[in-house]
Amino acid sequence: MSTKTKIIIAIAIILLAAASRLVEHPFNFTPLAAMALFAGCYLRTRWAVILPLGAMLASDYFIGFYDWQVMASVYLSIALAFVIGWYLRKYLKWYNVALASLASSITFFIITNFAVWAFFSWYPHSWAGLVSCFTLALPFFRNTLAGDLVYSGLFFGIYNLVLLGSAKILKTQHI
Repeated sequence: MSTKTKIIIAIAIILLAAASRLVEHPFNFTPLAAMALFAGCYLRTRWAVILPLGAMLASDYFIGFYDWQVMASVYLSIALAFVIGWYLRKYLKWYNVALASLASSITFFIITNFAVWAFFSWYPHSWAGLVSCFTLALPFFRNTLAGDLVYSGLFFGIYNLVLLGSAKILKTQHI
């Protein structure tokens, strides 16, 4: 399969992931970090981070924008998931994809909840307030982690099955 075809397949998966944000889903069970992780792993240029961030921006346009400071923390988390994917390409095994998904989930949890604590008055700006913020966010983390693992499995799995299938077809055609 040509590099161009591989890139087209990867971009199609990312755009489908962005579109899936527009469908109703449980809180934080989204393809966001998995989409960025996948893009970081399979799109060969660092500028490719624009694709998942642009897809997020487009879907946010339809879903609705929110507090810019928290929104910036979400976009930063997605960019960091891209960076994790960038390093994942050197160690691409199923268990490393799972570990990278876990790392992306934890990164998203820490950055976004710290931003909620820092920029809103929902919690006291003290150690106890920060602990309270993170504690009350744990149910969302469960969904974030589940979504990242499921969607990463789907994106990486489907992509590799397509590559494997096309390789078998090409091998069969040479006989």
